[in-house]
Amino acid sequence: MKKKLLALLMGTSLVLAACGGDDSADKEPAEDNGSETTTETADAGDGNEAKIYENKCASCHGMNLEGGVGPKLADAGSRLAKEDIEKIIAEGKGAMPPGLIEGEEASAVAEWLAAKK
Repeated sequence: MKKKLLALLMGTSLVLAACGGDDSADKEPAEDNGSETTTETADAGDGNEAKIYENKCASCHGMNLEGGVGPKLADAGSRLAKEDIEKIIAEGKGAMPPGLIEGEEASAVAEWLAAKK
């Protein structure tokens, strides 16, 4: 019984850690020491969709859409239509929980991913 409870707690912790949001993107850096550091994220110039992806999806699908725990999304648009991607975001699929992104943000990210061919 104790092993099952421990396994449940560890699994829940893993899911929450992997799929949780990251509010640090909204905070200012602690200090600028003069060195320039740049981090590129899956077409970071694409706007808000890339930030949403980075905060909600990259922990499983990779910073550059290369896949990891979740499948590769670099060519999602060649396999799925925007509507299909929206449905997966809303309902979840496999180990992906439903509703990680909702409303207009989900639609914008689905459109952004559908353009990846």
